[in-house]
Amino acid sequence: MLSPMDLRTAHPAPTDLAAALGETGYLTDEALTTVTWLALRLGRPLLLEGEPGTGKTALAQALAESTGLPLIRLQCYEGIDATQALYDWDFPRQILHLRAVEAVHGAAHDVAAVEQTLFDERFLLTRPILTALRTPSVLLIDEIDRADDEFEAFLLEVLSTWQVTIPELGTICAATPPAVVLTSNRTRELHDALKRRCLYHWLDHPGIERELAIVASRAPEVDAALAAQVVRAVHRIRADRELLKPPGVAETLDWARALHELGARELDTETAAATLGVAIKYREDAQRVVDALDKVLTR
Repeated sequence: MLSPMDLRTAHPAPTDLAAALGETGYLTDEALTTVTWLALRLGRPLLLEGEPGTGKTALAQALAESTGLPLIRLQCYEGIDATQALYDWDFPRQILHLRAVEAVHGAAHDVAAVEQTLFDERFLLTRPILTALRTPSVLLIDEIDRADDEFEAFLLEVLSTWQVTIPELGTICAATPPAVVLTSNRTRELHDALKRRCLYHWLDHPGIERELAIVASRAPEVDAALAAQVVRAVHRIRADRELLKPPGVAETLDWARALHELGARELDTETAAATLGVAIKYREDAQRVVDALDKVLTR
């Protein structure tokens, strides 16, 4: 197993990193490979923005898989605060501990001593960021754009110092900072201060050739001709800028696998209409695609 410090020097060149990621089934282009390699080499967080389904989260998963490091995931959401990200105290166990002390010692126990025992490691609930500071890992901070300004400021401080202070226990510093990947679907703009701390990459949907290679790598059981039909159809669907949610690479893979499971030999109009729910997740989008299936499936 590699530690994050080992990870910084494990790949002498970006091409070595691309090969390691490729062994997990994650295929990158030159720009993504280079910025990821630089983020690891410089020990900087990597901020990935782009449409849902372009492989942002999958990159962190591939980094963890390729190194044998644990993937620690912090899923952001509206209202998340430092308690959900950092640590909390196990209040039910603390109360049970107090009751046990009272049962044994009655009212004669030393209150200050008992209070001190309440705030030690056995009652500490570590959340993702604290766990990542204590454990060599890949830390995925997913959908940071869903969090609010206060949480973003807290996160910036942690990423700048690689340490946190727990009043009852003291300051905890990362011996080896985690490799950090932040993702954003750009539902809101992130602050410049956070962006300056990170290396940045906008992740687009892959081109046809690379998406074909991804399907061949991740779903090798799918016939190559059928996979090519699916990928071309998905690219034509994505070309419709009026869609609420264009299908991502994950939907391409799901559609190809679904057709394979059905025993389909080709993607015709009838089969496409019957299985469209695998790739399209909004009613309005589904109607637009159904109305344009003849164009979508043009060879």
